[in-house]
Amino acid sequence: MTMFNRSRSNLASWFTLSMGSILVVFAGILYLREAQDRLRRFDQSLYDTSRIMAAGVENYVYQNRERTDLENVPVLGSDALPLSSNLTFARWYTTDKQLLQFSGEVPSATLDTPEGFQTLLFRDPATDRPFRLRQLTLPVYHSDRLVGYLQIGSSLRAVEVPLQQLRAFLAVVVPLALGTIALTGWLLGGRAMQPIRRSYQQLQQFTADASHELRTPIAGILSHAQVGLMEPVDPEEQHDRLKTIAGVAESMSLLVSQLLFLARHEGQLSPEMRKPVDLVQLTQPMLENYRAQIQSKQQTLHAELPESVLILAEPDLLRQAIANLLTNAHRYTPQGGTIEVQLSSGNRRAVLQVKDNGTGIDASDLPRIFDRFYRADRVRSRQTGGFGLGLAIAKQVVEAHDGEITVESTPGEGSTFSITLPLLQNLP
Repeated sequence: MTMFNRSRSNLASWFTLSMGSILVVFAGILYLREAQDRLRRFDQSLYDTSRIMAAGVENYVYQNRERTDLENVPVLGSDALPLSSNLTFARWYTTDKQLLQFSGEVPSATLDTPEGFQTLLFRDPATDRPFRLRQLTLPVYHSDRLVGYLQIGSSLRAVEVPLQQLRAFLAVVVPLALGTIALTGWLLGGRAMQPIRRSYQQLQQFTADASHELRTPIAGILSHAQVGLMEPVDPEEQHDRLKTIAGVAESMSLLVSQLLFLARHEGQLSPEMRKPVDLVQLTQPMLENYRAQIQSKQQTLHAELPESVLILAEPDLLRQAIANLLTNAHRYTPQGGTIEVQLSSGNRRAVLQVKDNGTGIDASDLPRIFDRFYRADRVRSRQTGGFGLGLAIAKQVVEAHDGEITVESTPGEGSTFSITLPLLQNLP
């Protein structure tokens, strides 16, 4: 169990790491995009303000000298209409970058900053607390002639405050989401491990059952071989022991063949393996051969077959499944008993039933009757022969053909095994 818990923990860890990484990257991209959008809108607003201010600049020539009138420039001029803005300062520099007029804190007498936008660390003159602002230095032209430089600045709190709120939101939501992802990964890991755990347990049970079935005949072979090697050896006794060894070896060979059959034909059959098969023509020869077998127990066989029932199947595998049901009925039907085989079609399905009036199966054993190596106590003990694999093989073959196998049984009255398969004309 430690192995499965460790695997579940690893699955949950990798799931959390992968999904968490995606979440963190997504949150980072979201934050950066939001920051860029807000800064872009802020810059556009600052630029629009600068254009409004630049429109109030008047440039004229007086006494052969070029002069600039800033009285109608908002924020800088006294005759200008009020401008709804949050400017921290506004400055006007002449064409030779000398300070002409300003609003706000006293600036440098010479323009020594490049044109365009800049982010600066500023200090609030009222509180002496530092804050960041966005500065725009814009050259102003009249008739394609430079008349001066306008420099304005505005606090970035309009951008920083929403971003701080967004960071606080992400700082709470991202850890919660990571915790949810980790919990989800743990739960999904548990669900993903369930079929693996069941398969592992089935494999353990299968290995234990196979080992148990092989241990007994191997012990018998060793025992008879060791006795046969002892001196003096009676030729007749030696023959009997060799005959027993051969019988046990043949039984082991059958068991190994059945195990290989189960291992090789796991899962659905590929379309290439199937071909149209007349189930009547497949079953009829088997029943003829089967009649000779049941005569040894003086049993009676009744067969009811239609003219033709077409299905899509792998004939050898399906023949094995039907043979297993017939062998099972012969094995558990007492001497003088009756076995009935009925084949019918309808409702888009073909149904093959093998009914006997044998010992029957207890209701508690029915759910496990198709399990590998399962044999009901007493009535299906090893003395009846077989290894408990015949019905498991039949079930595996039928399900590989998209069919279903069921059993109805009453102890003391017999059992009815039914194989249901799709008819050929109903297959896609």
